[in-house]
Parts: sequence; C-alpha cells; structure tokens
Amino acid sequence: MPDYSVEKVGALSPRVTVAHPEENARQALQMIQAALLQGVQAMVLPALYLSGATCGDLFRHAILPQACEAALLWLAEQTKQSSAVIAIGLPVRFDGKIYSCAAALQGGAIRGLVPNNCLTHAESRYFSPYAGEPQTVRFGGREVLFGKQRFGAVGITFGEPIQSCALVLHLAAEAEYLGLHEKRRRFLSERSAHCCYAYAGAGVGESTTDNVYAGACLVAARGRILAESERYRQQGSAVYAETGRLLSPVAAQPLPKEPVINPSPFVPQDPVRRASCCREALELQTAALAKRLTHTGLKRMVIGISGGLDSTLALLVAARTADLLRLPRAHILSVTMPGYGTSAFTRATVNALCEDLRVALREIDIRPGCELQMRDIGHDPDAHDVVYENVQARQRTQTLMNLANQEQALLVGTGDLSELALGWCTYNADHMSMYNPNAGVPKTLMRAMLQYEAERGVAAKALARVLETPVSPELLPPDAQGRVAQKTEDILGSYDVHDFYLYHFMLHALSPRALFELATQAFPGYTPAQRKQWLLIFLRRFFSQQFKRSCLPDGPAVCDVSLSPRGAWQMPSDASAALWLNEAEAIEL
Repeated sequence: MPDYSVEKVGALSPRVTVAHPEENARQALQMIQAALLQGVQAMVLPALYLSGATCGDLFRHAILPQACEAALLWLAEQTKQSSAVIAIGLPVRFDGKIYSCAAALQGGAIRGLVPNNCLTHAESRYFSPYAGEPQTVRFGGREVLFGKQRFGAVGITFGEPIQSCALVLHLAAEAEYLGLHEKRRRFLSERSAHCCYAYAGAGVGESTTDNVYAGACLVAARGRILAESERYRQQGSAVYAETGRLLSPVAAQPLPKEPVINPSPFVPQDPVRRASCCREALELQTAALAKRLTHTGLKRMVIGISGGLDSTLALLVAARTADLLRLPRAHILSVTMPGYGTSAFTRATVNALCEDLRVALREIDIRPGCELQMRDIGHDPDAHDVVYENVQARQRTQTLMNLANQEQALLVGTGDLSELALGWCTYNADHMSMYNPNAGVPKTLMRAMLQYEAERGVAAKALARVLETPVSPELLPPDAQGRVAQKTEDILGSYDVHDFYLYHFMLHALSPRALFELATQAFPGYTPAQRKQWLLIFLRRFFSQQFKRSCLPDGPAVCDVSLSPRGAWQMPSDASAALWLNEAEAIEL
C-alpha cells in the first residue's frame, strides 16, 4: 500500500444495478479508469457496491456473493496495470456467515477484505460483525487477509474511527433523508481534522422501494471539505481532490442552531435552511420516481389531480421527473374526477395548474359509476355516510388504475405522511397506487415545498390557489352557498399540531404527557383543551389505523421519520392504545 506520498484522492459512486454484479463491475471500471486518467492514486467506492446495498433477503442466496467474488476478480484483473488503491464494497461469505466487506485492490491483487462492524439494525438481518483477529482466508482461489483495517498509512472504514492514518477511505450506504447531508459534512469535517478523508455513499440505481440513495461523494482534510459531488446524479457521482491542499487547516463552520422548541420540526425556521430543505426534498422525490420509471421501462405517468396540496406536489415531482429523464411533459396524464363534493374553485385550480405545467389533463366524471355501485350494493345515495364517501374514493382509484394500464403508465400516488399517520385515507382507494413519492412528506413540509416552488416562479398563481384551499376530501355536497362541506382540520385538528405530535412520538418516543407539555410550549395560541383533544385523536387514530400502513405501496422516506412497514415502523395492526390513551385522558387542564 502507498504511504503519505499519495497526492490525489477520489471518491466514486457509479450508477448501480441492484443484484447485477457483472454490470456493476463494468460501471465501476469506467469510473475508475476516468479517475486514473486524472492522476488519482487512491479511491473509494460505496459499501456493497458490487451487489447493490438494497438486495434485502437476496443477500442470503449464495449465488449473489459468488457473483460478486467473480466480479471483483475481474475488476482486479482489469486494473492490474495501476498502482492506485481501490476500496470497493461487496458481500462476502466466509465460515458460514455473510459479511459486508470492503475489498482493497492494488496492482491486480486483493490486498485485504475489511468487514463492516458498524452495521445498522436492518443490515444485521443479513450480515455478521467480525470480532476476531486478522487472518488469512481463501477467496477467489487465492490467500487474502481478512479483518485488517489499516494498510500502511491508509485506513479503510465503514464509520468507526481509525487512528494515525494519513488517508482514510470510508465506504457508506446511507439512505438519504432531510438533514442527513449537513450531519454528514460535519462528521467528515471532524474526522478529517488530522488526515485526508474520502467518503463514497450508495447512489442512483439503488432500490427506491422505501428509501433514496444520493451518491454523496466527499473528500475532506484538516477539518474542511475539499471536494463534494452533486447528489442524485443519474449517471453517477465522482470527485477528486489534491492532498497537497492539506496545508491550510480551516475549522469546520458550526451549523446554525434551531430554537429549543420548533413548532414545525419537519420544517427549518431559518429561511435559508428552509429553502434548502424544500429543494432537497424535491430532489429526493424526483430521484425516487425517476428510478422507478427507469426500472419499469414505462415512459408515462398517470396522476389523479384534485387541486389540493397532495396531488399538486405529486404533479410537481412528476414534472421534474419528466424533465430529468428528458420525457415530454405531455407524457404526464393528469386526471380530474369530479364527484358529489367537487367545488368550482378546485376545478379551476386544476385547469390553471395543468396549463402552467404543460401536462395533459383529462376529466372523468365518477358520479355515474358511483351511482351504479350504490345501486348494486343497495345503498341509499341520499345517505351521506362513510359508504357514500368511500364509494367515490374507490371509484377514483379504480379509474386511475385501469387508465394507467390502458396508457401503459405508472399510477403515481399522492397521499402524504400526515394522512398515513392518522389513517385519513380510504383503504384500497387513495391509500393505494403503483408508487407514491409523497409517502414520506408531512403536511407541514408539503406546504413549505409548494410555497418554495411558487417563490421560484413555478406555476405561482395556481400554487397560491392551492395553498389557500382548505384541506378537504370534497366527498360531501357543498352547502347552500356552494362552500366546501368538509374541512379536514375542523374534524381532526390542526395538521401543525399533529405533525408535531408525530415527530416527537416516533423520533423521541415521548409519552402522551411529555407530548402535551412540549406542545404547550410550542403552540401557546391553542387552548389546553384543543391540544389535549388533538392528542387523543392522534393516539386513537395512530393505533387503530396501522392496518392501512401495513400494506402501503412503495414510496421513499424523505424525513428522518418514516411509516414504511418494511423496516421503518413495525407495529401490530391490533396493538392496544390503552396505555397511551389512559395517560392522555389523565392530563389535567
């Protein structure tokens, strides 16, 4: 291995194809060769790159590590003319266990396999940590050193500290969420105080079933970021940095501090950080939807558009995705489906929005189909009950699903994180889609994102109309004055408060009493009775509506709170809420 004479370092995150090691090795070689032409002498690629980090239970199948082993040997052979150090991630089967490893390549040889001992809870399902002493193992028909982290002045890590190394190569596979990149930059600034530190994270091409991977690549030294890639690049990311720039240490800048109690924990209060948060959320959603479209091979999207917050954000993301993939926006088919409660205001909003965004718009009146359904099941159409409402919701989803099949399109979901937390969706109706980019976005953040786009001049007048529209499913006939009969926040309470409860309930596991006390500080404008009433509503619905979350369609986590049943939030659908409700009921006002 080289010593401190390394003068140029690289961090690479090529596009990945999940569970296709041969293709990934080819993609890696292209980026490695480009780095070598730039004079890079040491480089790092992401954790589990050769397999893809999101293979799930496929890691248990011996065929996948075997294929990764063959791909690694091929890659070593292709780079044997270079003396550069290359650290790349792959799964390795050894001694009856599977390890997530970094392979250190140089001059065509595998200098070592470094196991990951910083496993997340999810990774521990497939991989084992290694606590033994370094040893020689048989790998790829040759003897390879297993379990050693340091090779001369070069250290290889998955996150654990390494002392007294001039150069540290960090392999990562972190799912992106809002705020992670700031934490990442601070982490690297701190870790690079006395060395050069190169970081490569899993990127575009990883599965977006529940998460998005940004392909973050950074090089830091002496407490400062020297080079940083653009994230979510469809063709992959790479950065290089001269280690000679180590000479002028600059302390990392402290991050701005949030207030002690932020009433909108999903949305930064500082205007600059809020704009950055909204931009990052839109980029994350766009990357997720783009991955699903490219995987399916579909070129068209279908979206049910109502003129409300949720469908508007989904439409904005679809438009961004079409632009990213260089598809005509006319390939987005927006469908407005007037029912018994659709207002003239929201119908006009839909027309303005679709015209501004240059997307196709079709109107399908669902009332004849609803009348047929109610007649078939013997329901009185004058009974404006839950059946009357849900018949409309399911008629819309059935129409959209069938239309997407007809158009050979992907049905893009619209429901948001706040609605999923409260179960404010109709089972197998707006609850369902073919992919939902909004699944990780709470209402409070959604409002901020639409405001951000409006301020950038994107469909500004139409978005202003959306933002002034009360949240409503519009399933009941308007009143005598033609006004919307249903206002969701009149029924459930303020989404500002519900998002606040959701954030601290899930992220900090606060008790009902602690939630109430915290909300008292954050929301002095509401009465104690309101805060208590909404807390009880939150708890009752959060527990009783888990069955809807247990079968959610795929959709990316956007914040550090997610309700995906595939690892983010696992709760029995029939869990009792009694402990939480009893404590909340006992709160004295």
